[in-house]
Amino acid sequence: MDGRRRQSSFVGRAYELTDETPVYVISVAAQLSGLHPQTLRQYDRLGLVSPDRTAGRGRRYSARDIELLRQVQQLSQDEGINLAGIKRIIELENQVAALQARVAELSSAVEGAAAAMQQREAAVHASYRRDLVPYQEVQQTSALVVWRPKRPQD
Repeated sequence: MDGRRRQSSFVGRAYELTDETPVYVISVAAQLSGLHPQTLRQYDRLGLVSPDRTAGRGRRYSARDIELLRQVQQLSQDEGINLAGIKRIIELENQVAALQARVAELSSAVEGAAAAMQQREAAVHASYRRDLVPYQEVQQTSALVVWRPKRPQD
């Protein structure tokens, strides 16, 4: 969550429930996360967890948001990290995830380019004349090799 308020992205689409689907109102999200609703509002104001909004501006939390709330609570209570530190941790985790996705995308592009290069290389090799013999290292001799080109058959 990058701190920006998100507008509901599921309006008008076929209903499918995923971890990103915002379905929980603030009271249910508070119960599921074990936090007070006012704490959730504060986290939203600070940009730690920014739930989707309905048309009436009500907060709707997803399962991913609930998990993030639990993570914030654990970092705060168990690890003793302040909210600014937690926000930075979340930002860095999001950045790492984005970079990992970019690495996967670039790796796929490199694999595709390598396959295309191999195909082009195979096409070049296929175009070689078959009557030519590659030169190989030969011990130096004083032998004379006579070469005569093939003559077209009359």
